[in-house]
Amino acid sequence: MKKVLVINGPNLNMLGIREPGVYGTVSLPVIIQGLTELAEVLSVEIESFQSNHEGDIIDKIHEAFGTKDGILINPGAFTHYSYAIRDALSSVQLPTVEVHLSNIHKREEFRHHSVTAPVVIGQISGFGVQSYELGLRALLSHMQ
Repeated sequence: MKKVLVINGPNLNMLGIREPGVYGTVSLPVIIQGLTELAEVLSVEIESFQSNHEGDIIDKIHEAFGTKDGILINPGAFTHYSYAIRDALSSVQLPTVEVHLSNIHKREEFRHHSVTAPVVIGQISGFGVQSYELGLRALLSHMQ
């Protein structure tokens, strides 16, 4: 059975409360529950992790080396400036898909650029909760 690490970055623990017009009203636990149910159907094991701290996310990426088959990541605001997370993803060389609830290219100028995008398979954004589901399916398709 394939093992996927699902990482959520800063402020995603506030989903459902934080800017519902942008991010929707679904909480992170509900998103993860839906993803877990999809993973069971797809015969994939997922481990979910959320942190507001860059170093914790980097440590978790490093822990995935040799123990996980892929990573699904929503780096949150770290998308736009964390070269350290980018380097961690690059160093473990696991297939990774970057996801975002909102379409980052339709938002503020500073959100248009992803420093992590060059080291991932691809990026899915703008489909709300479905971004996670599409991301997991894309990751699994790539891993097979």
